[in-house]
Amino acid sequence: MLVAALSLGFAATGCNDYLDVNNNVDAPSYVDGYLYLAGIEQGYQEVYYDLRAAGPLTQMFGTTSYTNFANHYYTASSDAAGQIWRMVYWTQGMNLENMINQSVANEEWTLAGIGLAIKAFGWDMLTKYHGELPMKQAFQTANLSFDYDYQEDIYPQVRAWAEQAIEYLEREDTHNYGTKLKDNDFIYGGDKEKWIKFAHAVIVRNLASLTNKKDFQEKYYDELVKHAELAFSSNDDNATVTVAGGGSDAPFGSYNNFWGVNRGNLTRVYYPHEYAVEIMTGRVPKYDANGDWIQVDNYDKANMRYELAEKQIICDTLNDAGHFDPRPLAKLSTKSGMGKETETDVEKLKDYVFFGGTFTGTSSSLLNNSILDPEGKGDANVPSLFNTPYATSSITLNNAGDGRWLYRDNAPYILTTYAEILFDLAEAQYRFGDKGTAFETWKKAVAADMEFTAKYLVAGKVENGWHMGDIVAAAQFNQLAAEYLAGPYVGGLSQSDFSLSHIMMQKFVALYPWGAMEEWVDQRKYQYDIQYTGEYPSNGNGWDATSITQKRDDDPSKVFKGFYLAPAQVQGRKAAYNKNNEGSPCYRVRPRYNSEYMWNMPALKSLKPIAGDADNYHCSMPWFAYPGDQPK
Repeated sequence: MLVAALSLGFAATGCNDYLDVNNNVDAPSYVDGYLYLAGIEQGYQEVYYDLRAAGPLTQMFGTTSYTNFANHYYTASSDAAGQIWRMVYWTQGMNLENMINQSVANEEWTLAGIGLAIKAFGWDMLTKYHGELPMKQAFQTANLSFDYDYQEDIYPQVRAWAEQAIEYLEREDTHNYGTKLKDNDFIYGGDKEKWIKFAHAVIVRNLASLTNKKDFQEKYYDELVKHAELAFSSNDDNATVTVAGGGSDAPFGSYNNFWGVNRGNLTRVYYPHEYAVEIMTGRVPKYDANGDWIQVDNYDKANMRYELAEKQIICDTLNDAGHFDPRPLAKLSTKSGMGKETETDVEKLKDYVFFGGTFTGTSSSLLNNSILDPEGKGDANVPSLFNTPYATSSITLNNAGDGRWLYRDNAPYILTTYAEILFDLAEAQYRFGDKGTAFETWKKAVAADMEFTAKYLVAGKVENGWHMGDIVAAAQFNQLAAEYLAGPYVGGLSQSDFSLSHIMMQKFVALYPWGAMEEWVDQRKYQYDIQYTGEYPSNGNGWDATSITQKRDDDPSKVFKGFYLAPAQVQGRKAAYNKNNEGSPCYRVRPRYNSEYMWNMPALKSLKPIAGDADNYHCSMPWFAYPGDQPK
């Protein structure tokens, strides 16, 4: 029957039209470059899959799912946290290579430049996340195994790709794209000027991870400053990927944001870590000489159960104008306001209570709240980031609508922002240039994140007794933001009190939680604020088999105030890491199991200073975190 049908087809079409059985219509030998672009950009949802690991590693998220990453230990036996690897080598992979190569051959300089900017961004993220990578041989299709390259070679190559992207994008391009770029570019709609700024931003992000290098000022400082000035100039330049959404009516589930209600990934499986809540609400605790919290006698709803550190970096718990940071209203989760219309009284918004969970548990610590159950709901667990109290997907789907802020079905994927680039510049200026200039850059960065946060607020409503959308409207948020920016923690802060902690901790808030990848870079390059001697910590010099010695919050050199790893000897942080860590925190994510550990083991075994097949390979410090060269 099949043969007869084919014969009829030949008769109907004539002898010049026939089925080419040697040509696979599902994998054609040539595809117009612009047709690759939409799929390449939509591949960025892979980053959000891996934020399931980076969020817990940074204490942005706690998790009841990726608990190994929350505990800084995992084996090589699964593909967990290997999605960015998959994105760079496969989802984008040869599609991106083909798009670039064909565009160069056709002198389609705009499309070639966009491709190289995307490539630079992906490889920069990939090497920061995994460390060493097969780069030079990555797309040599005749190979059955692939040698690894070290970050000393990968880092400059990332910048070279970005520089080449800029050069192509600045060339005169006489090609008529019509609407092809606009229709297929879900980031900038084919706007080449914005892509040029993006490529400059990629270089800034690459260099910002090297600020702990001894030769940074000599080799990288001027380059970072130059590219920061040419990168984003406002939030209009932010790199974000449009997401269609559609909820249950979407043609495919992946049309919805990974953090949206429809996909149910934030139903308290991932939730705000108590550290994030502490710094954003001004509740970083005070520790006594033994590392214990200091309980307050006769505490009530108006007072904290435990004493707070005298110096809070982001804000405090006072309700005076300028003391309240409104960003938790968007970024964190709260039971306050449930079942109510969006609150328009800013004074009431200041009384909202935010919950944070532990590394692997949703039960809220008393540390974060004035009393255990401030709303009288009989549930001390952390609410979901949709501001719903229950953990099951069905309840959340029924009662959260489309979601809110970046936790909604049609929220964009955030790649990098104006605020992030300003924080990178401020850090470099503070450490190696002009602290006065850094102070002004920093204030612009905080203001930029306020504007960014307000941009994605969605109008709230009550339906069937449930609040859907954001609990704060843009008007009230902006009022509180203006007060905060003029208040004692930003505009009223004296330059003499301005510190590196102000830059890096405000950057943590700005990156929350979409930028956990870069936040983990910052924590590792500052060595997790571990107390050690010499150039970098090691077993017996910062940690031992059961504990890590971290700087106390009153140490002026401590960058992330209130931040303690699980084995730090303070209250709530006295659990040793897995014995295979040999006391060390995690410094990299292993390569994707089904790629490297199944098929490329000899190359992994050759890596230095810790072999890729070692039980503690995830503790191997990447080159960017060493002040000098990586030991061989």
